[in-house]
Amino acid sequence: MKILLIIVSLLLLDSFSTSAQGNDLYKTANVFLNSLDNNQKAQAQYPFDSAERYRWHYVPLNDRKGISINELNAQQKDAAIALVKSALSENAYKKASQIMALETVLKAIENRQESDHYRDPGKYYFTLFGTPSASSVWGWRLDGHHLSFSFSSENNKIVSGTPGFMGANPAIVLSGPEKGLEILKEENELAFEFLKALNAEQLAKAIIETEAPGDIITVNSRKAMIDNTNGIAFSTLTASQKAIFIKLLSLYIHRYTRLFANSMMHDIEAVGMDKLIFAWAGSKENGVGNKRYYRIKGPTIIIEYDNTQNNGNHVHTVVRDLQHDFGGDALLEHYKKSH
Repeated sequence: MKILLIIVSLLLLDSFSTSAQGNDLYKTANVFLNSLDNNQKAQAQYPFDSAERYRWHYVPLNDRKGISINELNAQQKDAAIALVKSALSENAYKKASQIMALETVLKAIENRQESDHYRDPGKYYFTLFGTPSASSVWGWRLDGHHLSFSFSSENNKIVSGTPGFMGANPAIVLSGPEKGLEILKEENELAFEFLKALNAEQLAKAIIETEAPGDIITVNSRKAMIDNTNGIAFSTLTASQKAIFIKLLSLYIHRYTRLFANSMMHDIEAVGMDKLIFAWAGSKENGVGNKRYYRIKGPTIIIEYDNTQNNGNHVHTVVRDLQHDFGGDALLEHYKKSH
């Protein structure tokens, strides 16, 4: 395995400035945008109302739009990841960097040649939509294998950070120097902690299928939708069970910076925590070989976790904001009127 590539990838990410804050969001974006030459800008920037803004994928692709890490020089890379750090929490940023580096691990597992770039930690793409300013509507996207976040901003505040996808293959590295690495370990263990806290009657409500679906149900759809309302309601839980549930919910919400995470949580609380439903499908046992799925669903949000592929050692997770995905329709109309 090319461990050097992993180290270089992680150093590449960890070298970026941590100074970007929400108050300087548009400035951080403009530092990146202005670091690009004219050809790179043409490649990386689209109008906010472009159909490209709704295109996102979490599988390996050869035709992603935007500009990749591989195409950036050192200064541009610094500016790009400063933008990432302005929107993701420290914990989520760490996971994002590990997900990128995992491409090198996967390349070794699949015995790919050095010249084969199907798995490549540099094939993560940055795209800007609109023109960043303190008062404008604009957005940006980070997109690549198992990592995709779409952000929309208005008046220098993040309005939306979804779809927000993180995945890992392998979910647990089984051999080699990175043996035991489990990037999305918290998402797995907290869910099992909640499941084990339920009594038999509650468990019967929570488990909606004996077999897990082959992927997250919302996949990469333009509009996230799951009609099924089966599962166990937050309102029926004991105080200790609610505490675990909230820890799991917060883990996903706090993939984002504190101010935006608080805004998302406020939206959930505004319509009522009691309207949230937890549903589980598949095996009740942990570990490789046990295929499983769970979700948290409410009027404003869908969170999904699926670990079924590669014999239950390949995780997909996603957060979808049902009111503000891709910024929401109201933000798009505001953009159109201002132009």
